[in-house]
Amino acid sequence: MGRLADRRVLVVEDEALVAMLVEDALLEVGCTIMGPATTVAEALKLIEKGLPDVAVLDLNLGGETSTPVADALAARGVPFIVATGYGAAGLPPGYKDVPVLAKPYDPAELTRALDALCA
Repeated sequence: MGRLADRRVLVVEDEALVAMLVEDALLEVGCTIMGPATTVAEALKLIEKGLPDVAVLDLNLGGETSTPVADALAARGVPFIVATGYGAAGLPPGYKDVPVLAKPYDPAELTRALDALCA
């Protein structure tokens, strides 16, 4: 996936195994990983340190929603994908047009979706 090479990807995911699979898939296509952040506070700190080119957000982070991260990314013009077990119906208002990956998803689905966002 040529468009993903050297892209900075923020990964916001609180499940360690899922985060490792996402990291592996993204590293394989040449991305630079920011995170993974496991909390909203951690993700916001990473964004403040340097903007990603694109992001992958788990919607539910240990009982808190990643909506503040989505808001911060949207305000800065950073495209993102929401990865969730809740499907598109679980998206917060205002984010109905954001691409959704339903968990569990194949890592190849993730890289294809991110590649499309970077087009």
